[in-house]
Amino acid sequence: MTAAPSGVDIAGLPVFPAPRDLRFPLDPAPAYADWRRQEGLRKAAWNGFPVWVVSRYEDITTAMTHPAVSADTRGWLQGEADAPIFPRMDDPEHARLRRMLTKDFTVRRVDAMRPDIERMANDFIDQMIGSGQSADLVRAYALPIPSLVISLLLGVPYDDAEFFQQKTSVMLSRTAEDAEQQDARKQLFGYLYQLVGRKTKEPQDDLISRLITEHLATGDLTAEAVVMNSYILLNAGHETTANMIALGTLALLRHPREAARLRDTDDPAVIAKFVEELLRYLTIVHSLVVRVAKEDVVIGGQLVRAGEGLAMNLPAGNRDAAWTTEPDRFDTDRDVRGHLAFGHGVHQCLGQVLARAELRIALPTLLRRLPGLRLAVPVEELRFREDMSIYGVHELPVAW
Repeated sequence: MTAAPSGVDIAGLPVFPAPRDLRFPLDPAPAYADWRRQEGLRKAAWNGFPVWVVSRYEDITTAMTHPAVSADTRGWLQGEADAPIFPRMDDPEHARLRRMLTKDFTVRRVDAMRPDIERMANDFIDQMIGSGQSADLVRAYALPIPSLVISLLLGVPYDDAEFFQQKTSVMLSRTAEDAEQQDARKQLFGYLYQLVGRKTKEPQDDLISRLITEHLATGDLTAEAVVMNSYILLNAGHETTANMIALGTLALLRHPREAARLRDTDDPAVIAKFVEELLRYLTIVHSLVVRVAKEDVVIGGQLVRAGEGLAMNLPAGNRDAAWTTEPDRFDTDRDVRGHLAFGHGVHQCLGQVLARAELRIALPTLLRRLPGLRLAVPVEELRFREDMSIYGVHELPVAW
């Protein structure tokens, strides 16, 4: 929970992300329809800062590619002394650092991981079945799969998964106190510094070791930069996909005809379209993509002054009728190429190939192995993650 900076007035501003109508928990906040219709952009309070919220699809794509709009938020959202992380950098430095990481997230590299991901999915379902006829799908399936995958890729011991999941959860909370978040950050970064130290002495076949041997040893990166970027990958690599698996399962259970179609097909193209529509329809990254204007610029008819912040309202953009027809309908036959779930432009999510593979495996495997899968509680009893920077459900009790 971040307090407004001294001298900044956010009184009277709506909060971003805006509250959802939990009678329709899979839909974005109702207010966003008005924000799209109004002239210019909507001024709102984000983490205690006044920002211009960009809610129309065309305006988001413009803002995320405009040369006057910067991803480098140091001195505004981050401390000036913080080590740079590639999502918060502009080219050419962004491209230089991203290239150091890209080869671990290529289609070829991810394809080689598919048998392991399939084995993990089946192993976790076996454990669920072996434990009875009900489970919390978040803890038993949705969270373990991406946590194990990113742990193996980065070289983070999976035995430590519960530790980094808990610390990351606090750091992503929109309601945690500053002191609690700072303590979680200190503990997690201390852990990663120790891990980098061990791998410096004994490198292995993993991404963190390669950053150390190929870039830290040559002076291309500092130890702090290795730690900061490892944290970003560890965080994004399990939080986003875990919430998509859980929330995607809920969406399918609420659309049983579509769930049956996904369960009964083995056509990769059909499965891929299901996943893309789920990504568009749910758009779980609902408050993290922010930018700052380097100079005065007009976005969506709104003059944004140099130094002012912009927040990309990805859920609203993906539900913009100016971009796709009947956007509030879950339609797995629609063409959603160009959706914003992974962002847009050069800063699109580095791990999107891996995330897609995990979703294309985890969701149909779950439906095939547990054809009687159903919610174990009324949907009204579910706790949705409005208090977190990444949307989803805190728990998903299911039975079969």
